[in-house]
Amino acid sequence: MAAHSSRPSPPPHIPMDALSEILQDFRLSGVNYGRCELRHPWSIEFPQQSLLRFHFVGQGPCWIHTEAEGWQELRDGDLALLPQGIAHRLASAPDVAGGSLDDCRVTKLGSNVCEVVREGTGATSTLFCGSMALGACALNPLITLMPPIIKGCDVAGNDPVVGPLLAAMTVEAAQPQMGSATILSRMADLLTARLIRCWVNCTGASTTGWLAAIRDPHIGRALAAMHRDPGHNWTLESLASLAGQSRSIFAERFSAVLGEGAARYLARLRMQLARELLGQNGLSVAEVAARLGYDSEASFARAFKRITNVSPGVVRRTIPGRMDMNFGL
Repeated sequence: MAAHSSRPSPPPHIPMDALSEILQDFRLSGVNYGRCELRHPWSIEFPQQSLLRFHFVGQGPCWIHTEAEGWQELRDGDLALLPQGIAHRLASAPDVAGGSLDDCRVTKLGSNVCEVVREGTGATSTLFCGSMALGACALNPLITLMPPIIKGCDVAGNDPVVGPLLAAMTVEAAQPQMGSATILSRMADLLTARLIRCWVNCTGASTTGWLAAIRDPHIGRALAAMHRDPGHNWTLESLASLAGQSRSIFAERFSAVLGEGAARYLARLRMQLARELLGQNGLSVAEVAARLGYDSEASFARAFKRITNVSPGVVRRTIPGRMDMNFGL
C-alpha cells in the first residue's frame, strides 16, 4: 500500500492478538518514574500534558483532584491511572494549597528514575509515579476512548492479578532495597497494561469503532500485523489473508467497523509514527521514510503532506526531540 519493504509477511496461520501487539508500546516508548517521599502538608499541580500518567500510593495520606471528579482519596495500595494526562492535583489533604515540583528536592537515580523528596514535619506519604510520552503511540485510538481517571481498586474485582500486584507494590515501596525502583517500574508496567485490558474487557460491546475492531477475530489480526510492522508492504490481499477472509469481505468489514479503508488506516498509522520519528534527534526525513518502508524520500513526503497538510521538513524543524526527564510526574 504505497510503501515497499522486502520483509516477508508473517505466516497467516499464526494467531495475533491486536491488544497485545499494541500494549508492547509500554516498554518501547520510554517510561519515566519517580519515587516520592512527601511530608504533610504537601500539594503538587499537574498541568494537562500528552502523557499517560499513574500515581501509586505505597503509604498515604494522598488525595487526587480532577475538574470532572473533584477530590478522591487514594488509600494505601491504590493506583490512579490517567490515560489522557488531564490536569490534576495530588495533595496530602484537600485543603492544602497548590504547589509544584519546585517545592521538592529531586535526585536522579537512573536514566529514567528519580527520587522526589518534600521536607516537612507531618506524616510522610510514599508514592511511586510514572509517565509515558504518548506521541504517536499505537495506544492512542484506545486512550481516547478511556475515562479520564481509572482507580486500581475499582477494577481489582474484575482481574485476579490486580489486587496481589498492588499489594506487592505496596511492600516494595515500603521497604526499598537495591533495585527497588527497577522492580517497581516493571510491576507498574504490568499493572497499567492489565488495567487497560480490564477496562477493555469490562466495556460494553460495540459494533463499530476501534474498540470493536481489536475485538474482531478477523479485523483484529490485520490491525495487530499493521501495528507490529507498519513499514511492511501490506496489501489488501495480504491483510485479508491474515484475517482469514476474502479480499472483498475483508475490505467491506474493515470499512464498516472502522469507518475507513485499510489503506487509509495504514497510511494514517505510518504518518502518526513518522511525526514521532521526525522528533527524534539525528533522524533525517530520508531515514524516517526508509524506516516506514517508502522507496524514496519524495514519495514519503507526498504521502505525509497529503495526510497531515504539512511537509515532513517543517515538522522536523518544529517538533522538539524526546521529552526531558519529568521525574515520573
